[in-house]
Amino acid sequence: MHKALLLFSMFCLAWFQTQASSLFPDKWPLHSTDREYRAVWFCTLGGMDWPGNLYAQTEYKAEIQRAALRAAFDRLKAAGINTILFQARIRSTTAYPSQYEPWDGAFSGTPGVAPPYDVLQFAIEEAHLRGMELHAYLVVYPICSVAQARQLGRQALPVRRPDLCVKCGDRWMMDPGVPETAEYIAGLCREILERYEVDGIHLDYIRYPEKEIPFNDARTYARYGKGTSKEQWRRDNVTRTVRLVHETIRSIRPWVRLTCSPLGKYADLPRQTSRGWNARNTVSQDAQLWLREGWMDALFPMMYFDNEHFYPFAMNWLQESHGRPVVPGLGIYFLSPSQKDWDVVRILRQMNFLRSHGLSGHAFFRSRFLLENHKGILDITRDFYARPALTPAMTWADSVPPSAPDFNVSIEGRTLRFRWAAVADATPVSYNIYRSSPEGAELVAARLRGTTHDYTPALPRHLHDNYVVVAMDAYGNESKISSSHEKKAVSSLSRWVEYPSAFGQPTRRKRR
Repeated sequence: MHKALLLFSMFCLAWFQTQASSLFPDKWPLHSTDREYRAVWFCTLGGMDWPGNLYAQTEYKAEIQRAALRAAFDRLKAAGINTILFQARIRSTTAYPSQYEPWDGAFSGTPGVAPPYDVLQFAIEEAHLRGMELHAYLVVYPICSVAQARQLGRQALPVRRPDLCVKCGDRWMMDPGVPETAEYIAGLCREILERYEVDGIHLDYIRYPEKEIPFNDARTYARYGKGTSKEQWRRDNVTRTVRLVHETIRSIRPWVRLTCSPLGKYADLPRQTSRGWNARNTVSQDAQLWLREGWMDALFPMMYFDNEHFYPFAMNWLQESHGRPVVPGLGIYFLSPSQKDWDVVRILRQMNFLRSHGLSGHAFFRSRFLLENHKGILDITRDFYARPALTPAMTWADSVPPSAPDFNVSIEGRTLRFRWAAVADATPVSYNIYRSSPEGAELVAARLRGTTHDYTPALPRHLHDNYVVVAMDAYGNESKISSSHEKKAVSSLSRWVEYPSAFGQPTRRKRR
């Protein structure tokens, strides 16, 4: 009898070993939702999403401000968000100590006065601790109001660089038609890239203003137009900024993603008009050209519409994506009774449509409306993003995966303790941990920066599942799994083998 049980036990172990390669195939991702952007715009303008009126003039108040950001990031992480678009350049003011521009007043309460800490650095660290990407989002052409310029005095951009600025009623804007404007924006990006480990640069309002803003660039056109139609000249001006920022990123940190948020309708479609409000012809954003030429790594079009103004234009973005991710921005602020009071089913229908048609995720505008759970949107998002996901890899820039790390895993109480050797043959590298499941491999920890991780499964039975650690380079390429790693993954299976006893009930015997 004991011999039969021993043979059965050995058969079970052999079966587990032969199944290792099927549990963890060397091709990633393993599920259609394992690679998609789950992003949110995190606005600091006026403290809208953070820090509100939590001004930090002292270290004590700074800690209160930081605690509020930690709490917000915790809730976004719990909801499945994997990308924070963090507003780092507000209105020719910044969320970090810049050589170009003064501090925004949202943090200290006074424009031009610094809080007691580096806001952008703190936000990056907190996002990375939670396995989320952080993209520095810059508002490009709009700058301070006339009143704020008076407050800032000599620090104001219209005072320091009047050659780049145009007064538009009660506000100032940068003039895209002046070639030095593109150089100035690229310089801001260079400053961020050289000092911060951001995962992306996100350009907002990379366009000419809407007709309601009294923007007059007649003199600039007369000087630089050189016979080109004004419509094409304006598009070329915006494209110049995009191209120069792209070149700047590739020269410093080529793995950093360049994205932007064009208007949600690129141009009129054969069977659907944009009703005079589109990216290409109204505000001079030739965003599909930017994808085609490879100057953008992804687009986040602001698709704050529904019905015939949403679905045909979403498909147009997909059809013209040229292999790059398109991540429509969804206007969840319309759920608010103070806005359009949309039913949440509208947003859920859009999310389902975008995923089922193969777009690369969603971005929510803005984080406050998500965290306030308007009409249950936070609960819906948590369920919709039940499986964790990585963002799409930049395979067009680099597709060579790093080496697979050697790792060990042990069980201590109800916690799995992972240890692995650092991989040194790649760009800045992080590590992901997967668990086998009937549906395939499930991501349980992402973008880990160190070489240790403790993981406590929600269900105790998952302590005895199969796990693997893979390396991921900064482009998003993951390492393969060698046979030696399959054996190590198998070694983390249950230390107990179950088999039928003589009484018909499972009996456990410790595996040796």
